[in-house]
Amino acid sequence: MKTTVLSFLFTLLFIQVGVAQQSNDAQSLIKLSQDKWQWMSDKDVDKLKDLFDDKSKFVHMSGTWKKEEELDIIKTGRIWYKKATVKDTAVEVFGNTAIVWNRITLDAIVSEQVAITEFTVTEVYQKNGDNWKLLDLTFSSVRDTHEIKH
Repeated sequence: MKTTVLSFLFTLLFIQVGVAQQSNDAQSLIKLSQDKWQWMSDKDVDKLKDLFDDKSKFVHMSGTWKKEEELDIIKTGRIWYKKATVKDTAVEVFGNTAIVWNRITLDAIVSEQVAITEFTVTEVYQKNGDNWKLLDLTFSSVRDTHEIKH
């Protein structure tokens, strides 16, 4: 009887630790995603270079490209992500992989034209050691009434 009770208590403890870790990861990913938007706005390619995995992909309305091209686009201002207003965020953590969904209004300059667009942005991250690396960032054009289901 004592063994069963102790096993049950240890199981509960491990579940609580796992849930707390996932919650901590979710909070750190939300912060990291917000920082990423600021770094993109600031054209801080040094910080973004560290965040983006070497094999990362970026899916935009006009095409898909890899890390080096995305960094060049940001650095040269071909797309200037002036301001991303995040309206809603959802995070799911699956072991060392996580998906962050942001519903945003993006104020950008694209080919010297002002563009204000509603997007749901899907970001896929993988944890390497203590750090998260961005594997994929995909923009999906949506209506302002679009909701992320939590």
